[in-house]
Amino acid sequence: MEKENRQRSVALVVGVTGMAGLSLAQALKQPNCLGGPWKVYGAARSQPTWFPPSTVDQFIAFDAVDFASMQSNLSPIAHEVTHLFWVTVQFPGDEEANIAVNRTMLHNVLTALKSSPSSRLSHVTLQTGTKHYMGPIQDPTRSNQLVGHEPPFHEDMPRLPYPNFYYALEDLLASHAPSLTYSVHRSSIIIGASSRSGHNALVMVGAYAAVCQHLGVPFRYPGNRYTWEHFCDMTDARVLAQQHVWAAVTEKAKNQAFNCMNGDMFTWKSMWKFYSEVYDVEFKPFDESDAEFDVVEFMRDKGKVWDEIVEKHGLQKTKLEEIAQFNAMKPVLHFNFQHVSSMNKSREYGFFGFADSFKSVKYWVAKLREMKIIP
Repeated sequence: MEKENRQRSVALVVGVTGMAGLSLAQALKQPNCLGGPWKVYGAARSQPTWFPPSTVDQFIAFDAVDFASMQSNLSPIAHEVTHLFWVTVQFPGDEEANIAVNRTMLHNVLTALKSSPSSRLSHVTLQTGTKHYMGPIQDPTRSNQLVGHEPPFHEDMPRLPYPNFYYALEDLLASHAPSLTYSVHRSSIIIGASSRSGHNALVMVGAYAAVCQHLGVPFRYPGNRYTWEHFCDMTDARVLAQQHVWAAVTEKAKNQAFNCMNGDMFTWKSMWKFYSEVYDVEFKPFDESDAEFDVVEFMRDKGKVWDEIVEKHGLQKTKLEEIAQFNAMKPVLHFNFQHVSSMNKSREYGFFGFADSFKSVKYWVAKLREMKIIP
């Protein structure tokens, strides 16, 4: 009975080497974690050299797009898993391509887990984001035509009339009811620590700051005046992990969607000044000439510069294009609306996690330096 109780909750974290996945695995392994004690399997396409083995009970490498390979790797544990934490994503192209690949990945893993004759899978947590309210802002074929909801964003806003892989994944999970329950977690800009997340805002800004410092050029704000002066929010990966676990084991939260933000707001003017301090570069106030500055074009040919920075500071051997997708940062800093979401629903349902965004930035930048991802 004691052994059965220890194994009662078994998590499979798909995307464990990303920002959300790493924090989620660490949260689940805490001795006082809700619903625990947890046995934690972590999955990703490959295991990086920096990933600490003690973070999970077992690491499994597979490509979720390749069903045969994925099934052979998952079948030995399929009968154990009680909770699937889905925190992985691929962006192969336009939104139709995003829908196809992300839906295929989730469908394949669900099929492999549920096909076990003794399947125990009961709940899936799904990581999405505020594009639910804005539309596919990174789809170059649509980004200039989108009309999103007016902020602050809240969970009962209707879907927008654009293709969105978030919608497709929600529908896929809903189609499995009532054989399993699910929860949806809509984050803002996630900040955390990982060298495997090309969309890690702190790595992008850190790499950009390091290049500016290395070349002796100004650390210009790569956005517009509106975002410089108006409010935005972000999501600490630790708060996001807490919400995933809370929803996974809380009956009232089943089959619900929740925004997940730190609970505070900032202007990019104040945050950019803070970035200048933590990355040790001179603060440059925004001026109108910066509105024409294109960070994607500026960083496009800086791969060799980054290699020099890596060598100079003894960092992990990373390629700039692998750790920082600046085309993901550009639209966020060019919004003409305040990027803020309501956390009221989470609080009404009983989740009270929060973080100070400035303290979060300082904490995670220190972690990224400790991991030798940025100088």
